[in-house]
Amino acid sequence: MNLWFESALLENGWSDRVRLTLANGRIETVEAGVDPAREDERHFVALPGLPNVHSHAFQRAMAGLAEVRGRADDDFWSWRELMYRFVGRIGPEECEAIAALAYAEMLEGGFTRVGEFHYLHHAPGGARYDDIAEMSGRIAAAASGTGIGLTLLPVFYAHGGFGGQPAGAAQGRFLNDVDGFAALVERAGAKLAPDGVIGIAPHSLRAATPDELRDLLAVADRGPVHIHIAEQTKEVADCVAWSGKRPVRWLLDEMPVDARWTLVHATHVEPGEVAGIAASGAVAALCPITEANLGDGVFPAAEFMALGGMIGIGSDSNVRIDAAEELRLLEYGQRLTRRARNVLAGENRPATGARMFAAAVAGGGRSLGVETGLAAGRPADIVSLNRDDPVFAERGGDALIDSWVFASRTGVDCVWRDGLKQVEGGRHRHRDEIEARYRMALNRLMA
Repeated sequence: MNLWFESALLENGWSDRVRLTLANGRIETVEAGVDPAREDERHFVALPGLPNVHSHAFQRAMAGLAEVRGRADDDFWSWRELMYRFVGRIGPEECEAIAALAYAEMLEGGFTRVGEFHYLHHAPGGARYDDIAEMSGRIAAAASGTGIGLTLLPVFYAHGGFGGQPAGAAQGRFLNDVDGFAALVERAGAKLAPDGVIGIAPHSLRAATPDELRDLLAVADRGPVHIHIAEQTKEVADCVAWSGKRPVRWLLDEMPVDARWTLVHATHVEPGEVAGIAASGAVAALCPITEANLGDGVFPAAEFMALGGMIGIGSDSNVRIDAAEELRLLEYGQRLTRRARNVLAGENRPATGARMFAAAVAGGGRSLGVETGLAAGRPADIVSLNRDDPVFAERGGDALIDSWVFASRTGVDCVWRDGLKQVEGGRHRHRDEIEARYRMALNRLMA
């Protein structure tokens, strides 16, 4: 298959009149400055697919249901109580149907691979399925059915608070010991598509003891390691009460944090911790829509990126799935806290949206254990922009990405994943079927 684009963001920068030859799910050749051949499929602008480094797919079904105040001090912790009540009813079929809609929407928005931080392992009440990786298999099936790339991150969850506190009854579906978790990871990995990646995700310092964390690294082998950290001020205070250290500082001091680690949120960090994360090579997974929705706070992205820190973008609770909006809110959060504009622009790349996009592509690839970018030999994960969106009129180069991130309503036209076109005209090719299954699942859940 040959795809020809008026312009494309290649690994070494923008080029005009670009032909990409695809074979076996990869970009076989890249030619720039060429006219289209008769057999070429012609498009406007090509961008590399964006990795989504942090998702809880099942929470897509909650979108809009938590926007009513339940108590005067409504915050993350009250939201979590509602989430626990909701998750108690989700079975394997519902899990797959909800994840499929979330993944189709990710593709429609420009994400081509997802890091699924998956902790819904067991049956309601905590009983084990006959297949310990039943729910992981449903996530893998949803990814295969929609075509999105999957880095599956089974979550280790054993405790309800720092220092090995007992888990609550609502957390029973998440819980494993280290040996059971190792078996789950092995079984889940066998369910992935050929280009799937298996990693691990200790849920948080609240949910695993130091000894368990160390044992888990053997389970991970050399795969990605993701962990929630310092998302909430209460979490920071509780960690200090337990260990005498803030959570990011404790992790950097006690664990071999390196480039295969992803620290999710890391919202509440001090300057030394920011520098420590950057120096370790770990990726900071930022989820601006969810972090705003939950009232988490704002990560100091400008300071982190100035130190060479790598970022990835995630949709987390999936309350709204939109790659461009995640990037837009990342910059707007910095603007609001600093009362300045174009905060995340760089000296070498002054176009703010384009710099954030490039950083999220590179950091997302590191976080999810895959290659990214438009170059020969790379996965054929490609996003084309919509020529008919007037926001792109008379734009070129980085201004195209800036316009998509900050001004477009219908920016994405087509999306290829693993060389197959999954989205055309901004709509997933199986959207009707996926929506119908989702509606049936919600009917059962909400009955």
